[in-house]
This record gives sequence, structure tokens and C-alpha cells, in this order.
Amino acid sequence: MATDAKTEKRALRAEIRQRRRSHGELQLSEHAEHLSHHLRELVVAHGATRISCYLSGEFEPSTRPFLSWASDAGITVLLPVTREDGLLDWVVSDGESEHPHELGFPEAIGELLGPIALGDADLLIVPAASIDLEGYRMGWGRGYYDRTLGSMADRPPVFAVVFDDELVGAVPREVHDERVDGVVTPSGITRF
Repeated sequence: MATDAKTEKRALRAEIRQRRRSHGELQLSEHAEHLSHHLRELVVAHGATRISCYLSGEFEPSTRPFLSWASDAGITVLLPVTREDGLLDWVVSDGESEHPHELGFPEAIGELLGPIALGDADLLIVPAASIDLEGYRMGWGRGYYDRTLGSMADRPPVFAVVFDDELVGAVPREVHDERVDGVVTPSGITRF
């Protein structure tokens, strides 16, 4: 069963990567504007002053306009930094310091706060490849967020960010897969 889910996930991730690469610049720009609007709504609705987010890569739903707004609004944003042990450290965003990670995604640079820094966040915004209608998140296969979310006893609300066509009826699941509380797409916010 687990092998089947792994195989299905691998195929689905490849399909999603291909679809994401086919989005045009105008479409990506419009999506980024809509996503930023919905993410701002989410932060305001939760009264969040300290959040976690991520630096979006070239073909991901863009968090960049939202991160700029959060910085201007005085919201503390924690950005992830990968560790060799599969966990995530966190740094406070300064809006500028990043480098390309060897796996191809942008990663923040700054003073490492350790995994426990996430415990003080009011809202977690996480990347995903796909989300299903029960709130199960399919990531990119490295397990960073599943381990992080699974280790939190009293976690704040968690919302994933995907394109509209990546919110689907069901995603392949394994035992370690974590649910999220909602999803933000260019067309809106869905709560589970």
C-alpha cells in the first residue's frame, strides 16, 4: 500500500511540476496578486502578528508580494531553513537575504532560531504540491513539513498555498502525511 502511494505521489508531483512550468508570466502575476490578497485576509482574520511562511520559487504560487506586505505591516515572518537531519530551522525575514538551496528552491539567510521558534507563531503558511478536500497535504517528498507539523503538540492554524487546479478530491496518502486547516488559492480561502 505504502509503495503504491509513493509511486502515485511521484507521478503526481511530476505532473504538477510540468503544469506549473506551463503557466505564463501574466497568469503568474495575476495569481500572485490574488494570493497576496487572500493571504492578507487570512492574517487579518486570525489577528496574526507572528507567522511562518516560505520563499516561493520560480514556478510556485508566489508568496513574494504577500511577504512584502507583511514586512511593511510590521508582521514578524519566520522563514524555513532546511537541516541535514530533516527538520526545519527558522529565521526572521529581513525581506532580502536568501540564496538558492542545492535542491533548487530559495532559502532564507539569517540567525537560526531553531525548530522551537515556530511554537510562538500565530499562523503557519506552508507550501504544497497538492491538497485534497479533507485537508491532506501532499508535499514535494522531502518530509520537512510533515515532520515539523507532526512534532507540534499545540500548533496554530496551518494553511497551504497551491494553484486552483491543485485542490483536488483526494491525494495519495501515507501514514506520516499531515492535514492542514485550510488552503489558499488564487480564487480564495478554503477551510477544512
